[in-house]
Amino acid sequence: MRRWPTKPLGKVCELVNGAPFKPSDWDGSGLPIVRIQNLNDPAKPFNSTSKKIAEKFRVRPGDTLLSWSGTPGTSFGCFRWNGPEGWLNQHIFNVHLNKEVLPPFFIYQVNSKLDELIGKAHGGVGLQHITKGALSSVDVTVPPLAEQERIVKLLDEADELRKLRAQADCRTAALLPALFHEMFGDPVTNPKGWPVFDFGQLLAEPLRNGLSPAKDGTHPAKVFTLSAITGERFNAAAWKDASFARLPDKDCQTSERLFLICRGNGNRELVGRGKFPSGVGENIVFPDTMVAGVPKPDMLLPTFLEEAWNLPVTRTQIASGARTTNGAFKINQTVIEQIRLLVPPLLFQVEFAQRVAEIRELEAAQAASRQRLEALFQSMLHRAFNGEL
Repeated sequence: MRRWPTKPLGKVCELVNGAPFKPSDWDGSGLPIVRIQNLNDPAKPFNSTSKKIAEKFRVRPGDTLLSWSGTPGTSFGCFRWNGPEGWLNQHIFNVHLNKEVLPPFFIYQVNSKLDELIGKAHGGVGLQHITKGALSSVDVTVPPLAEQERIVKLLDEADELRKLRAQADCRTAALLPALFHEMFGDPVTNPKGWPVFDFGQLLAEPLRNGLSPAKDGTHPAKVFTLSAITGERFNAAAWKDASFARLPDKDCQTSERLFLICRGNGNRELVGRGKFPSGVGENIVFPDTMVAGVPKPDMLLPTFLEEAWNLPVTRTQIASGARTTNGAFKINQTVIEQIRLLVPPLLFQVEFAQRVAEIRELEAAQAASRQRLEALFQSMLHRAFNGEL
């Protein structure tokens, strides 16, 4: 194991924070304002301003940027800016490195220390920040430039494998919508003339809300959290122990015949998401933030309903019916019952379900590959900055 010298981060760079732009500064013209959302997702839109801004806040392609405030796990990180020239928003440092540290080496090293940085952060749950002083005190390894180049080359190669895996995953994710269109046509125009029903007409039992825990409850039970049904797949592990004001009865306990729908969430994209529970018993409660329905088995197969419910045409109906209350988006039973769905005969739904199962097997294999690549990359990061690579 090599022993490279270390220095406080503040000794190898100058950290220049962005400008505190206000919504009143956004005028739709001039240069774009680079915010944290633009670092995390290049497709996110920019605000822009034509106001005169101090030159130190200018950001150019190739600059090293470090976001230091926001939600741990999503907002903190170090990036090479590959977007357009613009102005840097607050909560992001423009990192001006001295000549003894290569930018890509610095970026990899800082991102390998995110847990340490988040551990130094202050603030409440969900929104935290790390001070310039705390960040500057973090030790970074400073090997010779030739060694930095060698390490960056190895990490770039490993990272490229992760990117190729992600591209393949995106192509696979597009298979299900393409299969739906191939078999059933465009659900908006319905060129094959399939019958169309309100969701309420397709239910064997009326919709019902679940039961939420009570602060002073005396009846213990397990309850699912919303993350059980708002991800790509049903998450059977997303439950917690809770107490209820009354003994939960069968009507608010989960079973695999229930279609569970998220009726409230702070994220508009998650409200209305629906899943059938799988791999669960019948003794876990679903909360009041979920609505449960039992589809008629002679009209809807679970696999078909889950995919049809996730289509843009369905999501548009849900979004238009959602209302905002205290910062949360909510959808009620009446809106859910009025969601329009095309319903092909069961014979076609069976064939669709069989082909979906084949795609799910491919996705599972790719997920395992993605986990192996991520573990390899994280291991290389750890070894690289401990002199073991």
